[in-house]
Amino acid sequence: MSVTVMIVDDSKLARIVASKALAQLQPEWSKVEAGSAREALEVIENETVDVSLIDFNMSETDGLELAAELRAMRPEMPIAIITANIQDEIIARAREVGAAFIAKPVTSDGLSGFLSGAALKLRTTRA
Repeated sequence: MSVTVMIVDDSKLARIVASKALAQLQPEWSKVEAGSAREALEVIENETVDVSLIDFNMSETDGLELAAELRAMRPEMPIAIITANIQDEIIARAREVGAAFIAKPVTSDGLSGFLSGAALKLRTTRA
């Protein structure tokens, strides 16, 4: 099963950390990166993206706004909000848009449950 994950974060270092955790868990999955919400929307228009990992704190648009846009465009896409800002309000808002919540720094342990669920969801929607 070919899967592409989009990692959206305005920090290149954070994208590298998330990429390494992803590669440890799903080495056969490919990834695309975006440094902003605008770039992420361009990627979505031009490439097939199956899963999105989105930083909450970004300069132009916060990750929850982007997640809501992506949810409207791709209702079945597994989406996770990634942030060090662990507040109940942000977790609740992530759930409202149908996104999972992953604490920063992203580790393979922190990412494993979300990716397992995403893989299962993708298998059932593609079957």
